[in-house]
Amino acid sequence: MKFKSKIIAGALLATFGTLASAGTLIGVSWSNFQEERWKTDEGAIKAELAKHGGEYVSADAGGSADKQLADVDGLIAKGAKALIILAMDKDAIVPALAKAKAKHIPVIAYDRLIEQPGVFYITFNNKEVGSMEARAVLAAKPKGNFVIIKGSPADPNSDFLREGIQEVLAPALKSGAIKIVGEEYTDGWKPEVAQTNMDQILTRNNNKVDAVVCENDGMAGGVVAALSARGLKGVPVSGQDGDHAALNRVARGEQTVSVWKDSRVLGREAAAAALDLAAGKKVPGAEMWAKGEKKVPMEAKFLKPIAITKANLGDVISAGWITKAEVCKDVDAATAPAACK
Repeated sequence: MKFKSKIIAGALLATFGTLASAGTLIGVSWSNFQEERWKTDEGAIKAELAKHGGEYVSADAGGSADKQLADVDGLIAKGAKALIILAMDKDAIVPALAKAKAKHIPVIAYDRLIEQPGVFYITFNNKEVGSMEARAVLAAKPKGNFVIIKGSPADPNSDFLREGIQEVLAPALKSGAIKIVGEEYTDGWKPEVAQTNMDQILTRNNNKVDAVVCENDGMAGGVVAALSARGLKGVPVSGQDGDHAALNRVARGEQTVSVWKDSRVLGREAAAAALDLAAGKKVPGAEMWAKGEKKVPMEAKFLKPIAITKANLGDVISAGWITKAEVCKDVDAATAPAACK
């Protein structure tokens, strides 16, 4: 009887083991989860994989480039057939790519460029995101002292955004209408670092700052906190990602624009691409691209961002990205945007 039970148990274990590995396993390595948006991305990736019978396994590096290398090793060991990597550091991650290549595992650089041959790059048009940020701030403040708060120096997106910002601001800089009085990278895109950087720039300029082109919403929160602490109101500030807190700041007039990159779409597209690549298929809509720092030819897919200001806040509400209650929380009725009326 015991022998028969063992046979049945073994058969069940074998059956469940087969079921567990029946779908294509996609490994996702996150640099960290500090930003609100990554959880939204993850949900979209999981949903798309489940829709097509794929499976999801992930690891969170917690902001450590060294841990991310170990994480990728772990995902490979678990049998991942394709990897989606949000790199903490574009250079530090390279040894992990060699291990994936040796096992013929395709790699997707997710939203952050890993400029290496054979890597598939999927993101929004980040240069255009930077241009959108700068356009909105410049429209709100055509003259004065400008500050630029950039993202992590280890993330190529910071410089792509900066290129877009420069293209828009160049004529006003040349004419003397505006002057850049402070510009800083922000380690890890951390809001608290951005707040410290902004505070130091304000000190150096005796609070004479008229506008801030900030590269993402998390950091914009830090910038707004630094401005508020000094009683500075009405200073145009940009951001990106469509973070819920940022969209509420836009409604309240504390942030001028949040360039919305619908990460639900990005996550869905990345998951679909991972399944295609794992099956040896081409990714629909992909193009050859070689505009990184090293000009390495890579397959890439670019999605379109949308600049959200007070004028079109209703777009993110109607899209189900955020509720009206969240957007309009604590908004002054006298200055409320149309979306909050």
